[in-house]
Amino acid sequence: MSVLVTGGAGYIGSHLVWRLAEAGQRVVVIDNLSSGCREAVHPNAIFHQGNAGNTALVCDLIAQHKVDSVIHLAASISVPESIENPLKYYRNNSGVSRHLIESCVQTGVRNFIFASSASVYGDTRAGDVDESATLNPANPYGRSKHITEWMLADAHRAHGLRYASLRYFNVAGAGRAGDQGWSAPSTAHLISYANKVALGQERVLNIFGTDYPTQDGTCVRDYIHIEDLGEIHLAILEFLRNGGMAGPLNCGYGRGFSVRDVISAVERVSGSKLPTRLARRREGDIARVVADSTRLRKLLRWAPQHADIDAIIRSDYEREKARIAAH
Repeated sequence: MSVLVTGGAGYIGSHLVWRLAEAGQRVVVIDNLSSGCREAVHPNAIFHQGNAGNTALVCDLIAQHKVDSVIHLAASISVPESIENPLKYYRNNSGVSRHLIESCVQTGVRNFIFASSASVYGDTRAGDVDESATLNPANPYGRSKHITEWMLADAHRAHGLRYASLRYFNVAGAGRAGDQGWSAPSTAHLISYANKVALGQERVLNIFGTDYPTQDGTCVRDYIHIEDLGEIHLAILEFLRNGGMAGPLNCGYGRGFSVRDVISAVERVSGSKLPTRLARRREGDIARVVADSTRLRKLLRWAPQHADIDAIIRSDYEREKARIAAH
């Protein structure tokens, strides 16, 4: 049997495909390459360029490659862009998910892993958030993920689809598998952008908001290393294939770092002072979101192996440094 990975040429997807292939899984990738990189896909994976919302294409791939499990990563991911162009996010995220879930139901695929997001919670400044918390997404990106979680819950009740909604907190770092780090020119990923500033690839790091109700006035996030996230996917895939049913699971460490904390860590790792600029808050940003991952740890008997923030930053820094040297 095979596992179909949508968005398998992106940052998280390419890491995950390498990890699946290394573990002996037969992997099929579908990606439209709107933001992914074809060269990042493991050479043993079967690659198809296309849209995960194309029901006819997906059903054909499922039948042709005997797919029994789907990992759905394909999505638009920028919070600021989702506010400027919300319908794009409901189309690319919620709409594509709806067609993909229908393809799975039609073809008898039993296992579905969804890349959800901590954005479904909204602001959780009161404390670490667990999966029982009321969902109150603060932007269209988070709402688009919430809608897909609703659809999966309904598909489970109506059709018996086993699923896990993995609520990613902030994924960061570079991994040994394929050594594919985040290299897109995006301000939405603090650690990667800060490392680019440290390496002289970007001029200045904007700090968006310094008056949040946090310890130093800047936003606080929970960062998880891409390698640990890959292990979570392998474990939940086995769990679902063995007949388990997971539902929502927080993927984070339960430790929050502010923007200023991250800047200090990048300065430690790089040995250089980062030029920063204070800027206004961005619409849709929230003050604090930190995971309570107790349910994940108990269900999968999982423990993180790469939780040190300096190590997370260093892996990305060294990968970016090597990429610059290669060009």
